Amino acid sequence: MLHMRRTQERQLTVLHVVQPVDGGVARVVTDLVRAQAGAGLRPVVACPPGSPLAVGAAAAGAEVHGWSATRAPGPRLAGEVAAARRIVRASRPHVVHAHSAKAGLAGRIAVRGRVPTVFQPHAWSFEAVGGRTAELALGWERFGARWADHILCVSESERRTGQEAGIAARWSVIHNGIDLDRFRPGDHTVRAQARAALPLLEGTDRDAPLVVCVGRLTRQKGQDILLRAWRRIAVPGARLVLVGDGPDRDGLERSAPPGVLFTGGCEDVRPWIHAADVLVLPSRWEGMALAPLEAMACGRAVVLTDVNGARESLPPGDEDHCLVPPEDPAALAAALTALLTDPDLREAVSRRALRHTRAAFDVRRTAGAVAGLYQELVGMSGPTTRKRTER
Repeated sequence: MLHMRRTQERQLTVLHVVQPVDGGVARVVTDLVRAQAGAGLRPVVACPPGSPLAVGAAAAGAEVHGWSATRAPGPRLAGEVAAARRIVRASRPHVVHAHSAKAGLAGRIAVRGRVPTVFQPHAWSFEAVGGRTAELALGWERFGARWADHILCVSESERRTGQEAGIAARWSVIHNGIDLDRFRPGDHTVRAQARAALPLLEGTDRDAPLVVCVGRLTRQKGQDILLRAWRRIAVPGARLVLVGDGPDRDGLERSAPPGVLFTGGCEDVRPWIHAADVLVLPSRWEGMALAPLEAMACGRAVVLTDVNGARESLPPGDEDHCLVPPEDPAALAAALTALLTDPDLREAVSRRALRHTRAAFDVRRTAGAVAGLYQELVGMSGPTTRKRTER
């Protein structure tokens, strides 16, 4: 026990406080803690027990503490703050890294600046709601910024949104990264093999144009807009697959036109990316979405809405082919039709996407930059001893 305690004292300990625990946030945190554990840091994750993140983070090398927090603020907040405070005391971190709005709220209230704190919004909460709720969310973000040593954004556009909303903070921008060993290029043979192996595509023409949308089925991801766009697409035999699950699934299935398939929950999206001709993500808001980066790293063309992080994800010069205004079904349909009906254009866009993503979005680079931010906050030149604040 004494040896373990001394080992922990020599390591930079990072406590990740996280809610939500699925989708892109979970993948970002899991990839980050895997890289941190591999680099000799001690990652600790506080999240709801039994969640996909809890399982994935433990497998990635994190020490996981159950933190039974709901996704949205509510009457349980005081208890969640108290529970977060207990985990801080037990794990004795050098840095607290709070992810997304709910954990950013509870984590910053629990710590209140007593430990160096990084808040990462993963898209701003006030963009997700309207009216009085949006005013309250923005008011909290303006106030809560005092309890974050840095607000870490995944895109310059996400940072600008915060600044223009009146949030005064010390900002860092570190682009999302992906595991390039998991998301690898696939040629026409790989595409054919993926299509043949997916039971949902049984009975579908193996050469049918295939568009895939990967994301939680929620208003944020804009699948309702995509279904409206799909009604405008007149490409013979084309199929659209919505990969993922979420609270909007029933309504989307009821409103879906012919040619649309739903996978439900999907642990591994790679076969669907490899099967696709084009990946689409019609989000209403983002920080910087992971699914397009994963698709481009596999050599697939993407169509995105022009929300935070989208322009920074794409290769320079491909905006005309790959970027459309948010909530514009006609523009979305036109962009998808152009890529589906012009194989040469699609191939050229795919090649540029592959080169760009594999050069610029390696998760190891992201993790190294985040570790550098931690070192700056704790005033260290390496992940070795620092006397931690007693609470």
